[in-house]
Amino acid sequence: MESSVGVNGSNKNPRKGLEGTGLELPVNNHGNLKSASSDQNLQDILYHIKSSKTPAIINYEAQESYNLEALLSLSPLFSDIDECPETTQHIRYTPTFHFYRDGERVDEMFGAGEERLHDRLWLHS
Repeated sequence: MESSVGVNGSNKNPRKGLEGTGLELPVNNHGNLKSASSDQNLQDILYHIKSSKTPAIINYEAQESYNLEALLSLSPLFSDIDECPETTQHIRYTPTFHFYRDGERVDEMFGAGEERLHDRLWLHS
């Protein structure tokens, strides 16, 4: 049987989304962390956020560097700008965080800073 593992232990047919990044992922005890694996998937998730009016935070980045799984009242989403190039073409800085409330984007944060992020999360929780 031929192995499907390529260079650096990566699959020849890599999975998209968080699982495909090769990063060690945190345990998501709440089951609420989602990952957009394509432009269409991201558009579908954004439509769901807007139509269901679910509070959400979206982390637009080239790879995940923040642990968003601990959020209780927000639906966290990670969107890799390399996997969703058309839908994320408006993103100029990474990381960029968009905060949604009642289906509308109400805030955004540019750049790194775990303490700043925690303050914003507290504000929007």
